Amino acid sequence: MVLAISSLWAFGAGCTNPPGSGGAPATTTLVPLPAPPGEFSLLSYNVAALPQEISKEQPGLHLPLISPRLNAYDVVLTQENFDWWQPLLGGLDFVNYAARLRKDVTHPYRSGQHPGPVAVGLDVGARTPLVGDGLGMLSRYPFSEPVRVPWTGCFGGILPDGGAADCLAMKGFSMARMTLADGLTVDVYDLHGEAGNTVTDQRLQEADYLQLAAFINTNSAGRAVVLAGDTNLHITGAVPEAYGDGDQLIWEGFLAATGLRDTCAELSCPFRSSIDKAAFRSGGGVDLAPLSQTYPRSDFLGPAGEDLSDHLPLAVRFAWSATG
Repeated sequence: MVLAISSLWAFGAGCTNPPGSGGAPATTTLVPLPAPPGEFSLLSYNVAALPQEISKEQPGLHLPLISPRLNAYDVVLTQENFDWWQPLLGGLDFVNYAARLRKDVTHPYRSGQHPGPVAVGLDVGARTPLVGDGLGMLSRYPFSEPVRVPWTGCFGGILPDGGAADCLAMKGFSMARMTLADGLTVDVYDLHGEAGNTVTDQRLQEADYLQLAAFINTNSAGRAVVLAGDTNLHITGAVPEAYGDGDQLIWEGFLAATGLRDTCAELSCPFRSSIDKAAFRSGGGVDLAPLSQTYPRSDFLGPAGEDLSDHLPLAVRFAWSATG
């Protein structure tokens, strides 16, 4: 038990609905849809909801503070807030974190609980994850229940092995089809990449983004796409020497393979997070254009001025319109 908990610090995933709470049915229109053109704001936030016993943050205290602040955004993508776990962790306060994150949100549409490893195609005989993928979505626009896809490979388990304990979570990506207006939809991707800085980790990262690109090119072919999350690709700013140029090449190759464009590159951002990124493309009768990208750190500080997560919140505002 101690070994399992102590290994959790290194990996990340995110949060969907707390167990039993479910999400608003995608077929129920709870708010009127706007007519094009329009705008929507998106927040991507790794909320650092690892168990308090091993976390560098204070998730038990910070998640309730984060919750009402999410209401400032039309679409929220979260990582590292768990709503599925093995019974091994069931006695920890950790099991209440997901409910705390959503306690004060007002978004009418919410992704459901992670369905477990078998439902997402993992061989539990070969790999036994302790928690889900940690990817969640909140929205003021209706969307289909996200399709969850774990990475095909991972490195790092409970025992020290040089990895970042990635195999303890069902890390990967999710895709939900969000309706902006009648007949106008965009595919929204949330992701959390392989962590770690070993040669094995970087090979897996390259394979992961090839896997993601293939999924996008098959399932979102010709469609508008918005993608955001914790990429774990260190490509700007103070990059540890161990990462070299490989992460930059992986990201650039992924963008080229999918036709996606880095929002920060489009906007010539004066600053960008090293690993929290967003990308987009137009298609399927929807034209998308980023209007702004910010890291609203000051909006996510605690009473003592402390960061509520070990990641920066990433906020992007998009303009959208109908084409053709």
